[in-house]
Amino acid sequence: MPRGSTRPTSRDVAQAAGVSQAAVSLVLGDKWRGRVSAPTAERVRQAASELGYRPNLAARNLRLGHTRTVLLVVPVLTTEFFAGVYTGAARVAAEHGFGVVLYPSPEGIGPARSPFASAQAALDGVIASSMAADALTTLRGDQLPLVMLDSDPAGSLGAATVNLDITDGIRQVADHLLGLGHRHFLHLAADVPSWTFHIRARELAARIAAQPGTTLRTATTPVTIDGALAATERALGTTTAPRPTAVVCDDDKLAAGAYKALRRLGLHIPRDISVTGLDDLALATALDPELTTVRLDAELFGERGMHALLAVLEDRTPDAGDIPVHLVVRASTAPPRPS
Repeated sequence: MPRGSTRPTSRDVAQAAGVSQAAVSLVLGDKWRGRVSAPTAERVRQAASELGYRPNLAARNLRLGHTRTVLLVVPVLTTEFFAGVYTGAARVAAEHGFGVVLYPSPEGIGPARSPFASAQAALDGVIASSMAADALTTLRGDQLPLVMLDSDPAGSLGAATVNLDITDGIRQVADHLLGLGHRHFLHLAADVPSWTFHIRARELAARIAAQPGTTLRTATTPVTIDGALAATERALGTTTAPRPTAVVCDDDKLAAGAYKALRRLGLHIPRDISVTGLDDLALATALDPELTTVRLDAELFGERGMHALLAVLEDRTPDAGDIPVHLVVRASTAPPRPS
């Protein structure tokens, strides 16, 4: 190593191995086969190891035209669920030498402004979670590899789509409540026009309609506790019969708002009315009584999304199949009181 040098260079490796710098680049870039002999490649690797040489990935990526940077677009940065999606995606990305930039597109609708002057120049790909299709136009352009999470596979702009099995989750909720004997339902529905919430409404309506003698009301609300509180009070504050005996919420946060409204209305959970959520956030066990909800594995969701993008970047077919979800039955659901 040259005197005064604190970090070996590819030239040092070339001199130690008795080869050209071009040969070092081929071997350490794993592009030597057919161009450098196997004994020479081994000699280069041995020299690099003995010298403690590490390639300058930033310079190499610039030469190759790749930044090894992925953009993860989520509706909001402040929810536990999307924090889990990021954690899972970032873990897999780090294992493959990628970094993840997290970027919010509020409500997941409308065009999302790119945080970069040129997304195509700064990014290798995009993972977009729970987004409306037109929210990605300015980020993706026409060229960036895109993986959609929680999106309609039939209408996706992405090269791949990764979904949680939300349809089955709603089936599990409906079957649980129907099995307890509930026949009259209130659906506390998020007012976000995205595929995932359309699926929840559609499947719940179909499952309940398949059982004779059932009714279903729907109250839409922003995904906030205060919004859910107001929507529940409006929906149950009328004397319209039959009164719902179960409230199915699109989200655990909505369930928390429903809890507050039901207590203001003098109703006991679950003696007078059952409540279910969806997500299984930490909030679900902070509520009293603890909330029956559907557990979604956010970190696995992020991991699968990143694995799918890596497959797209490597011209492989991503793994197929939705991620299973599971109903967690707690104390917020019980058979309805006899009329």
